[in-house]
Amino acid sequence: MEHGPSGGSTAMRRRSGVRGGTRMEWLEHDILCIIFSFLDVFDLVRCTAVCKSWNAVIRKSELLQVLYFKLRRDSGESTSSGQRKSMEFGLQEVAMKYHRLCLQRGRIDIHRWKAHSVGVDQCRMKMGLLLTGVGDKVMRLWSLDSYKCEEEYYIPDTASLVDFDFDESKIVGLLGSRVGIWTRNGKRSIFPSREGTFSKGLCVRYIDPDAVIGCEDGTARVFDMYSRTCSRIIKMHAGPVTCLALSDDELILSGSSLGSVSISDLASDQRVARLRSTDSAGIRTLCFNPCSHLVFAGTTVGYTYCWDLRTMKSLWETRISSNVLYSLSHLRSDNSTLAVGGIDGVLRVLNQNTGEVLSRCLIDDERPISSTRNMHAFIEKKKGIRLPEDAEVDRIPRTCRPPITCLSVGMKKVVTAHNSKYNLRCNHAAPSLSGWIFQAGRVPTTPAEPHDVTRHQSHSRNYRALPSCPMSEEASTKIVTASR
Repeated sequence: MEHGPSGGSTAMRRRSGVRGGTRMEWLEHDILCIIFSFLDVFDLVRCTAVCKSWNAVIRKSELLQVLYFKLRRDSGESTSSGQRKSMEFGLQEVAMKYHRLCLQRGRIDIHRWKAHSVGVDQCRMKMGLLLTGVGDKVMRLWSLDSYKCEEEYYIPDTASLVDFDFDESKIVGLLGSRVGIWTRNGKRSIFPSREGTFSKGLCVRYIDPDAVIGCEDGTARVFDMYSRTCSRIIKMHAGPVTCLALSDDELILSGSSLGSVSISDLASDQRVARLRSTDSAGIRTLCFNPCSHLVFAGTTVGYTYCWDLRTMKSLWETRISSNVLYSLSHLRSDNSTLAVGGIDGVLRVLNQNTGEVLSRCLIDDERPISSTRNMHAFIEKKKGIRLPEDAEVDRIPRTCRPPITCLSVGMKKVVTAHNSKYNLRCNHAAPSLSGWIFQAGRVPTTPAEPHDVTRHQSHSRNYRALPSCPMSEEASTKIVTASR
């Protein structure tokens, strides 16, 4: 969002910068060390990314090393030099364990805000930023820390946005049978210049320098973002390509409406394998874990599948819903948890290795609501609940579980998008065009807090008594994280 110059912005510049350096540089090394010593390991890691001076102070003080080895001692691991792993690798292990426990049984806080005025079907999260769109004529880039809209990228009036992907320098959007590029400074270009160069595109994924378009005719078309030409056309399926995933070693994975997953090599333009499911239900969503080489897929009838790319064999399959699964995702370096969402509006956390459902999450509409407002959004805060194993989802009013059209996973958080609003005639109606955030924090020392179990049981009973309310379509974006 653009804002003109004002006295307020001048004041902001004065506050953020001072004579002789930034405000952070006023503090002496010893004072910073004392302050940093009160932080836990995760907050300390975040501080290393604030600025070079803080990074240098933390590295020189060896606070990270001390906290890391304390964590290992507390967990009963050996800290002998012969068995010592690198600190960076060890911290990643600790962080992934914490992430898994938070999603599985941490307390849930929820923030939701209006992201678009008409619709939002898709969201992508990278580098602490959230890109939302598909539904109106704008894509918005949000900060997940402040809920501030950092940038807006407008869609041409003559085109409709179908899907998008982005990295630190550019946004690639699929506009029917054309490709659009938006640089982060706002410059836009559309190619090819003439219509009909490829059939209707259904999905896009981007990994520099290639954008791969999944098409209605069963092909994957590879566009070079620098020469702006279609460099390859690969036949993937006999039916439409409904979803895509790309690997770092130049593999294209694609799902089809006919129920199969094909794998092709970008270098050879050849299909190298086909992964089959046990039924012919269409593949609706797909993701690939580069750390474990596992491929995950969700279908139109609620099945989730997992294959090992090294053996090309199925590891497990499980039906977690009776309805379509729209999206599944995981943190890139996480080998343990998988977040899944679909038309029934329940956020599920699965074990990547077994397919076991670890948790089912919903919004708690009966708990007190607080709200805050900044210059970019009105943010509602609520609590989330975890459903007990015997809870019947179909008995829960649909107003409490708007369909999840897309989701993306970050550290201790899951971002979900919804293209729906509550019916205002319902007693449990909430403001429309809202987004949800499940805030995660410290993991409880027991498997579940007694209060949470009681709430779960009461909600099961209450949901059976509540009337269902029809839903109309509009946009909201929802972010989910396990809570402190």
